[in-house]
Amino acid sequence: MTKIDILSGFLGAGKTTLIKKLIAEAYQGEKLVLIENEFGEIGIDGGFMKDAGVEVTEMNSGCICCSLVGDFGTALKKVIVDYAPDRVIIEPSGVGKLSDVMKAVEDAKQDADVVINSATTVVDVAKCKMYMKNFGEFFNNQVESAGTIVLSRTQNVPEKKVNDTVAMLREHNKDAAIITTPWDDIDGKVILDAMEHANTLDKLIKEAVEIARKHEEEHHHHDHDHDHEEHEHHHDHEHEEHEHHHDHEHEEHEHHHDHDHHEHGPGCTCGCHDHDHHHDHHADEVFTSWGKETAKKFADADMEQILKTLADNADEYGIILRAKGIVPNTDGEWIHFDLTPGEYEIRKGTADYTGKLCVIGSNLKEDKLAELFGVA
Repeated sequence: MTKIDILSGFLGAGKTTLIKKLIAEAYQGEKLVLIENEFGEIGIDGGFMKDAGVEVTEMNSGCICCSLVGDFGTALKKVIVDYAPDRVIIEPSGVGKLSDVMKAVEDAKQDADVVINSATTVVDVAKCKMYMKNFGEFFNNQVESAGTIVLSRTQNVPEKKVNDTVAMLREHNKDAAIITTPWDDIDGKVILDAMEHANTLDKLIKEAVEIARKHEEEHHHHDHDHDHEEHEHHHDHEHEEHEHHHDHEHEEHEHHHDHDHHEHGPGCTCGCHDHDHHHDHHADEVFTSWGKETAKKFADADMEQILKTLADNADEYGIILRAKGIVPNTDGEWIHFDLTPGEYEIRKGTADYTGKLCVIGSNLKEDKLAELFGVA
């Protein structure tokens, strides 16, 4: 029987970093496969896993949700037949619902000898409040369905912020183990032990399956043929305390976003157009991605300014939740960057076959993004 570890987390929470830590410190001697299902047009995060001897299967067609359960089951069965792993790590889309992923794995039991070994959610301690307010339907589902919640970046905020975040999470999940210790101070084995000993996992799996089933039924009961209407949402986008790698500080403040949702993605046939608190949404109804492959070379200073502009003035480009990329610079090196609201990181890394840019968010202004990066 193959163990399945599901490691979810909202965009930029640190899922991939946690997986790397677990591979280095807790999964030694095991044959591992990573199934990565990032929302977006360009897959960027998977490459370095192969250097650790981990087989990587990428599913970049959207979220693991009711419309992709069949594809996911087939993919999981193939992974197990081809590689015979001891453990499969599933890194779902950052905007996906954990309950949908858990149901997809349960459904896959018909085709493969698997068991959900853990269901974990990574939460950025500095952005929990903002995401809970703005994207609660998706963010809260990840929190509520998790057996273990791992807080990231707790070393960057005051103790009160950590305690306040734990209190917010407890309103949505009373029983999960919540890991608050900074990751550099804790061995990956301790984290894995907490993940594997969630005492409510069986109950959470049953609840997740029921939530996902209701979600499916709601969509399938709608008329599949009528036109989708655009509708407005109002977001209170509260920026939390942010620390840049260059020590640029942000004051906590609120933004109000009035934006129209784009029409459903090509894979969505749910036919829904009503919006109220009773109605569930697919991620592709709420989030969009903009991606480019480019041979353009960027000067380090220019890329720094581009990311600073996105981090500090994201409203001009839509609601930016994540930007990442691998692009060549003018000195013959390759720039790797990663941005979440209010902060970003730039480092030098290995070359890819061409430059890649990806921005994920809501109501993205693609023409302005192309202009900003100079790839119009």
